[in-house]
Amino acid sequence: MNDKKLMNRAADNIRILAVSMVEKAKSGHPGGAMGGADFINILFSEFLVYDPEQPEWAGRDRFYLDPGHMSPMLYAALTLQGKFTVDDIKQFRQWGSITPGHPERDIAHGIENSSGPLGQGHAYAAGAAVAEKFLEARLGKTMMQHKIYAYISDGGIQEGISSEVGRLAGNLGLNNLIMFYDSNGIQLSTECAAVMTEDTAMKYQAWGWNVMKIAGNDPDAIREALVAANKEEHRPTLIIGETVMGKGALQADGSSYENSIKTHGAPLGGDAYTNTIKNLGGDIEDPFKIFPEVQKLYSDRAAELRKIVAERHAAEAAWEKENPEKAELMRQWFSGKAPKIDWSGLVQKRDIPTRNASAACLGLLAEQVPNLIVSSADLSNSDKTDGFLNKTHSLTRGDFSGAFFQAGVSELAMACMCIGMMLHGGVITAMGTFFVFSDYMKPAVRMAALMQVPVKFIWTHDAFRVGEDGPTHEPVEQEAQIRLMEKLRNHAGQDSVRVLRPADSDDTTVCWQMAMENMDTPTALIFSRQNINSLPEGTDYQQTRKGAYIVTGSDDQFDVILVASGSEVSTCIDGAALLRKDGLKVRVVTAPSEGLFRRQSKDYQEQVLPKDAKIFGLTAGLPVTLEGLVGANGKVFGLNSFGFSAPYKVLDEKLGFTPENVYEQVKAFLA
Repeated sequence: MNDKKLMNRAADNIRILAVSMVEKAKSGHPGGAMGGADFINILFSEFLVYDPEQPEWAGRDRFYLDPGHMSPMLYAALTLQGKFTVDDIKQFRQWGSITPGHPERDIAHGIENSSGPLGQGHAYAAGAAVAEKFLEARLGKTMMQHKIYAYISDGGIQEGISSEVGRLAGNLGLNNLIMFYDSNGIQLSTECAAVMTEDTAMKYQAWGWNVMKIAGNDPDAIREALVAANKEEHRPTLIIGETVMGKGALQADGSSYENSIKTHGAPLGGDAYTNTIKNLGGDIEDPFKIFPEVQKLYSDRAAELRKIVAERHAAEAAWEKENPEKAELMRQWFSGKAPKIDWSGLVQKRDIPTRNASAACLGLLAEQVPNLIVSSADLSNSDKTDGFLNKTHSLTRGDFSGAFFQAGVSELAMACMCIGMMLHGGVITAMGTFFVFSDYMKPAVRMAALMQVPVKFIWTHDAFRVGEDGPTHEPVEQEAQIRLMEKLRNHAGQDSVRVLRPADSDDTTVCWQMAMENMDTPTALIFSRQNINSLPEGTDYQQTRKGAYIVTGSDDQFDVILVASGSEVSTCIDGAALLRKDGLKVRVVTAPSEGLFRRQSKDYQEQVLPKDAKIFGLTAGLPVTLEGLVGANGKVFGLNSFGFSAPYKVLDEKLGFTPENVYEQVKAFLA
């Protein structure tokens, strides 16, 4: 056990580094970082198990930071570990630095997740805990004996997602999840008492958590709580640490600056900064100095870790020798490479809803991808993820041998936890709900794109053809929203999200093939509720990989091009047949992914949709969905209003999504 005086000194060193980063950058959040320094110091110097030489070791403990504004605390602690240099943290929040204002996933430097909107970070941790349990059920305790640590703040506790995650983690009995709640009672613009009076401990106890309340700046209390949490066998643990915002801070006149809202989101500034550094035992001439005794503390821990992981690696080597087949599976699962799948035996029915075709694909994947976890927000029999569930069983408390994650009605938590499972490594995740409920998931979709986590989003009931449920459940603007993200590029220059809306059942198979092959970015799969007529016999569905291709009318002579995706493609084909009776030459193009289409050569794009062509687009969403494809001289027929409650065939007729209206609209357009 380390001396309390030394641990306080190390925590003060973290505080000094954190407040100095913010001061040098002239922006940031020092107060919370100063209050949380004691916990992060105890965790990193005494409990967190990792390989100093092999950052991506699968058996490492994981630490997920929820409040990204507390990045100075994390960067300071990682600097003591040797993951960052002093020069790195001096460049905090600067162009090109590896220490941005909010942490971005960087395993080599010890950062497991990008910290985005409050609440998501601890949801990733809960997902990682599920992944560890899932993998332990398949590989055994030898390979999966690590802990998942999370750090949450008052803001994260207030976000609605915390209730969703609290319920799910407690229900599953994730005893490998240990979360510290930095309860300092201060937030950005007010004291927490102004907005929250509930008993957080009782709330988590009601969800089935092991809850402890401690003095969050007392190293002995923190250590005792972590020891107890690591021994817990049945429940996730919440350690409520009552901490001091801006601990050790002094104002310009030398009086206390602790527990001040002003320290939350701005540098201390001038004499307040100088007084604080001196009060914490730092050198104002060299505030980025690491104290020798603190450096020794972390060097000794690194040496201790080398012995711990050497024993773990030896046990793992023995396991691999005794379990060569499982060892090979584990290598494949953690490689990040796409799984090998034989699709040749899958024969789709024609003229069926694409959600049903998706179910057939999921059934095949259940048999061939043993590390795939599929989830649904209480809609498996409607979004047809039950095609997967029927071949396995649900993950439950004490039994993680199944592969279906029942999320209940918690779309955002489901998405974030599935992202967390993939951040952990070793698993692939897919999750389903109705397309209109993707609105609940958008913050998670964005973070998955930013972190390049290749989760698979399954969104069904893709248009107003939800019908009788009415406008509250009919997605009109959702496709336009997700395709806006399709236009973004991630840090690797790829499409941030790959969006695929297949035109029929066989097209669905190819879209699922593409989704499973894509291990670089998230994939959004958008499926229909209702039957869709299959494309003409002989269609080369592998052309879907190009994002858009010609279905009919491939010759060079044409009067007009009809372009659509999903359900509307077959309507365009039937409308084209009516137009041809008038002697018009018509081309029909299906465009399941504009993002992929724009990745093709300019020659190919011009071949499919020539710039000077008359192009008519049909979409069951906002017209803007297709405006990028039809061009300035084209026309899009879509919806500019919410839907209505009626059977979908009635809506098709009333809203003009019939071959006859396509004929009328195109004739008027050409005229």
